Amino acid sequence: METTSRAVAQTPAAEGEQQVPSARRTVDGYLRAPFPWYGLDEAFTGPRWLMQVGTTADGAVEHGSIGHGDEPTVRNEHVASGDQDSKEKFAVVVTVAANPSRRTADGTGFLEATSVSSAAWLAGVGLLSFTWPGQMDHTLRDDWLEQQTETAWVLADDLEGDDWSTLSLPVDGVPTAFHYRESEFGWVLAGSTSSGVHVGAYGRGMSAYGLGFAVVKDIAAYA
Repeated sequence: METTSRAVAQTPAAEGEQQVPSARRTVDGYLRAPFPWYGLDEAFTGPRWLMQVGTTADGAVEHGSIGHGDEPTVRNEHVASGDQDSKEKFAVVVTVAANPSRRTADGTGFLEATSVSSAAWLAGVGLLSFTWPGQMDHTLRDDWLEQQTETAWVLADDLEGDDWSTLSLPVDGVPTAFHYRESEFGWVLAGSTSSGVHVGAYGRGMSAYGLGFAVVKDIAAYA
């Protein structure tokens, strides 16, 4: 599919890494992006926090995530299934620059195009990064995560398939069609905007049906 490379797409702690505490996150990468960032619209009045940006091989910012609600943590084997899910309510919005296939900065190769599938892939992997099924131990979770990451890739490559439905949500006040799917771990959605970016989102404990998206007016305010 036309999307970012897996090396870039796995930026959101796809291999089970703990997310960097918010106090250590900086706005610098977000400010370098040549595209607008999206978050939940003003109807959401809860906490907002920066996560990570993803860059291409030549250092250009290509995507990033902004969190809303409770900051999720990866549960460990000592957390009983369901306990953490009932406490954490969050939605993460992923913004992906809509780029065509293009040469790398050194002219030696090409960067793959980004698409709605790119946003769906990043959102799917992001949700997995905060998921620890039941009493699964560390070794088994690594295997599980690898399998589920591959599944997320396959699903993102088939947005017209039966695993996805269509959900209309406002983007800058305009009703916009999103590809949407639910699983036992949470929900994932992805669509495009008129601002030259694709938007993905994932969450748990917060319903996707009442959400709306809007350009972030001042990303520095999230730092």
